[in-house]
Amino acid sequence: MKKVYAREEYCLGCKLCEVYCVTNHSQSKDIIKAYKLEEVTSRIIVETKGAVSFALQCRHCEGSPCVKACITGAMQKDEETGIVDYDEDKCVGCWTCIMACPFGAVKRDEFGNKVISKCDLCAEEGEPACVENCPNAALIFEDREVEEVC
Repeated sequence: MKKVYAREEYCLGCKLCEVYCVTNHSQSKDIIKAYKLEEVTSRIIVETKGAVSFALQCRHCEGSPCVKACITGAMQKDEETGIVDYDEDKCVGCWTCIMACPFGAVKRDEFGNKVISKCDLCAEEGEPACVENCPNAALIFEDREVEEVC
């Protein structure tokens, strides 16, 4: 399964990945309208500590601790694509998925809604917006044979 991988040696912490994530998940698909008129939470988090920065997003884990922790079945893993997604209508805002995520990649909606925000790999787009718009190629979207941590 293809995933987004961060290359912190190229990341400047500009947060353009967050900007394009918000824009891609907005109704208007317009940067200005998405930020000024719509309430869209970025599904990627840029972590910065001194000179080191990197983008963090859902790893779509093989064991999916968030899916196992979800009390309503709102979090689900598509066995065909490997994408871990959620159903807003089933979410009750208990935040067990947030607590279960070993990477801290699932977060509360920033606008007070009872839903969570997590990367969906821009599944309907082909390549994730964060990867496509990173000016330094600090994010790559590829299939790797790596050992799962979660």
